[in-house]
Amino acid sequence: MKFKALLAIGVLCATAVPVFAQGTAGLPAEGVQSFQRDEDSWRRQNTSAKPVVSQSIIDSTSQTAIDNITGAEQVFCYQVQGKPSGYSGYTLDGMALTGFCGIVEKDLKDMIVQQFLATPENISADVERCVIQPRLLIRFVKGVDATDVLLSSPCHSFSIFYGGKVRTFNFKPASEIIDVMVDSFKGKTVDFTSPALLNQLLPIGVAQTAEQKEKVSQQKGPIRNWENETTAPASQPKKQGGWNNLKF
Repeated sequence: MKFKALLAIGVLCATAVPVFAQGTAGLPAEGVQSFQRDEDSWRRQNTSAKPVVSQSIIDSTSQTAIDNITGAEQVFCYQVQGKPSGYSGYTLDGMALTGFCGIVEKDLKDMIVQQFLATPENISADVERCVIQPRLLIRFVKGVDATDVLLSSPCHSFSIFYGGKVRTFNFKPASEIIDVMVDSFKGKTVDFTSPALLNQLLPIGVAQTAEQKEKVSQQKGPIRNWENETTAPASQPKKQGGWNNLKF
């Protein structure tokens, strides 16, 4: 079953094609990617069955947090990393936001829900002694509410952020799924700047018009100042506790 899930992710990412999202004043959002399968690939998987989210996940987060994921109207992908010392750039859930990796279409969203929330055998109850390494953050938006799902590797886990709380799950049994997603989205990531600065309604953070590009070029201060980070500390402080003790 794990192999089939991994293959499904590979097919989704391999057949992903760029499509245009609406930009400012109705202009197409150049460079923005929306990931969906080609027409023939629908024949390879039956998507009629609605995933049943594990009750243990609902109980440890909240029904509202899960409803935002399963009923999301838009899903966005962001590349994130631990926030360096002295960092003053863009952040998301306390992490440095380093890029935008696309608008996730329904078929891929459904696959994420199935594998992360509705496949109990993909989650281990063991408490691993490893440091969470933020890689991708998937934001599920419903109305004006949102739930964030953080993917970590090589400390394979996913964390659900909602209402100021976070719950982390050990995803080691299905670690390949996270690795494939991280590797596949990495090549699709584009630079991110503030959607508010660009007067964008969608939180894609990608300059789409000449006017927006000019505004970004005139921006004072670092937009992506994680690139100025000096060498990493020789050693990291010991992490106390297990999967719920996240320190970025």
